[in-house]
Amino acid sequence: MRAIEFFKDNTGFYRKLGMLVLPIAFQQFMLAAVSASDALMLGVLSQASLSAVSLAGQVTFIFNLFMSGFATGTSILAAQYYGKGDRRSLEKIFAYVLRISVIVSAVFFLASLFAPRQLMRCFTADETLISGGIVYLRIVAASYLFTGVSQIYLCILKNTGFALKSTVISSSVVVLNILLNAIFIYGIGPMPEMGIAGAALATSISKLIEMAWVILESLREGRIRLCGKYLVTSAGILAKDYWRYSGPMLGDFLVWGFGFSMYSVIMGHLGSDAVAANSIANIVKNLIVCFCGGLANGGGIVVGNELGKGELKLAKRYGDLLFWLCILSGIASGAVLLLLSPAILHFANLSPAAVGYLKWMLILCACYMVGKSFNMTVIAGIFPAGGDSKFGLICDIVTMWVYAVPCGFLAAFVLKLPVVAVFLIINLDEIVKLPVVIRHYRQYKWVRNLTR
Repeated sequence: MRAIEFFKDNTGFYRKLGMLVLPIAFQQFMLAAVSASDALMLGVLSQASLSAVSLAGQVTFIFNLFMSGFATGTSILAAQYYGKGDRRSLEKIFAYVLRISVIVSAVFFLASLFAPRQLMRCFTADETLISGGIVYLRIVAASYLFTGVSQIYLCILKNTGFALKSTVISSSVVVLNILLNAIFIYGIGPMPEMGIAGAALATSISKLIEMAWVILESLREGRIRLCGKYLVTSAGILAKDYWRYSGPMLGDFLVWGFGFSMYSVIMGHLGSDAVAANSIANIVKNLIVCFCGGLANGGGIVVGNELGKGELKLAKRYGDLLFWLCILSGIASGAVLLLLSPAILHFANLSPAAVGYLKWMLILCACYMVGKSFNMTVIAGIFPAGGDSKFGLICDIVTMWVYAVPCGFLAAFVLKLPVVAVFLIINLDEIVKLPVVIRHYRQYKWVRNLTR
């Protein structure tokens, strides 16, 4: 009965959470749908095209880690200052982070445009896959510049009461991207068939439109706008606060992300069948886990708002509710994945060997969902809301670089274990860290007001 009462008497929390989680989850689902559409449409042409773009997409994945780190760091302070009602500090944070984001975007743009072969060689030695990846990277490079601007604008919208508008913009652009994918990849209407190049061109055009849209949206009344003087002046103490809390978060994203990219390096050297199966498994996993991501982002904003107001006890209670909700979310996500597995296997245009790998990979991914949902919500949502960002960095350094990556290389290249066994070993990282994460949560070091 006490457990039931604990969940029942929180209508305000559920209302706030629902207004954030559903739009953010849908937004993340739509973004994941772009990768899915690339894979499905290119898979129709050939398994090699699917594998090449999947590996080239690791560069985009690493770029998105930076964007996620910047956005999460922005959310840490933006959620609390918005809860406090300090608009001027929000404008300073916005301009400061946008400046950093544009610089990093330019680096990825130049690397993808002028050194795509070197980037592809990091993931595979197969010349067919390298050639396809080079075509993709050179065209998709421009999208990094546009994304570096649009993602910070979207982050500010989500944290200042316009999560639904942020979702509408992102989702509309994703639909456009998918439509352009079909037109450019297959050559519908007057367009020639472009294959891999078409997928990249669709992404770049869509991201350009997204950037223009969010800039126009920010000019509307009531929005946080980019103030030119803050772009060229120092953010002062806010910049120090930003790096104090977001620096470890960015480091955590990069430590985890580069480790995750090593998984692709490992699988990329186990053959084209392993690459193709791993690509489909990761796409499905990313689609299914979107609600968990929405719960993490939305929950972090709700908790951060209360901490910024000084309502520490209420924020702690909201954190405890999220603790149990993310476990239920992980179980539900795993069940959905298992239910969809037969359809995925039926429609996947893969070789018999790749289908055999994919069958077991999907089962393992379903089990992985519980750990992923919990760690995502607690480490990337609740902890950062109160500035407790260093723990995630330390945790991922150990689990990724002491356990997962070394064991993966050992399993694949020394012990030469079967592909599915290698996949299992490198995907146990979310389970390995669970006991430590639960223990740290119960210490409640994240219950802090960070505003000045």
